Amino acid sequence: MLESFMSSYPLLNVSNVSCSYSTRSWGVLGKNEVKNVLHNVNLEIGRGEIFGLVGESGCGKSTLAKCILGLIEYEGEITINGRKRALRPSYAERRQGAFEVQAVFQDSGSSLNPVKSIGWILEEPLRAHGVPSVSGKRSNSAERQARLEEVLGLVGLEASYKERKPGELSAGQKQRVAIASALMLSPGLIVADEPVSALDVSVGAQILNLFRDLNRQLGLSLLFISHNLELVYYLCDRVAVMDKGKITY
Repeated sequence: MLESFMSSYPLLNVSNVSCSYSTRSWGVLGKNEVKNVLHNVNLEIGRGEIFGLVGESGCGKSTLAKCILGLIEYEGEITINGRKRALRPSYAERRQGAFEVQAVFQDSGSSLNPVKSIGWILEEPLRAHGVPSVSGKRSNSAERQARLEEVLGLVGLEASYKERKPGELSAGQKQRVAIASALMLSPGLIVADEPVSALDVSVGAQILNLFRDLNRQLGLSLLFISHNLELVYYLCDRVAVMDKGKITY
């Protein structure tokens, strides 16, 4: 009965979401102005679906991603896994949200601490959020290491990579580490904002195929954001186009 109920609604539901920024014009007499970025956006992503969002730069794609991730305030409703996101979430709600949705951004190198090892970086979500072990207690070091090596394998990296530092990795390997970091808490949804635009074509194709493999192996849902129509149509089950803060299908 519960499984039937859980599968009856989408993993992500964005309903009438709008977002605006306050800007100030230059000069002594500059005035505060409101710039409307999103206008009553609606979309749904099903469980295990790869959903593509495409549009020109500045159309609001990344702003929508930030709303879904809970990084900025908005008007409307965003529901993930049947739970409505609070506009000003408490610590407990932010912690719960970390298990539901994670992000992969364009510049993976900037999100990796250059002085820490890959192993330390990937373990940090487990230390911060206290992922419970099978015994019901907080995960210990051995369990974290096992999860770390499991996820490295999922993204196509050997266990030895946990001893390396970001500066020793290629751009494609850094993006694989960023994807691994997003996977550590086993979220149901990953928001990937232009994740291959800074990579060579061949390396970018490998990352796209990795997303597809993770979707098939883990049942992972993916919001794939890009300005490149060819990439979106290659990877995604459904595609929406954003223009001037509105979505068209």
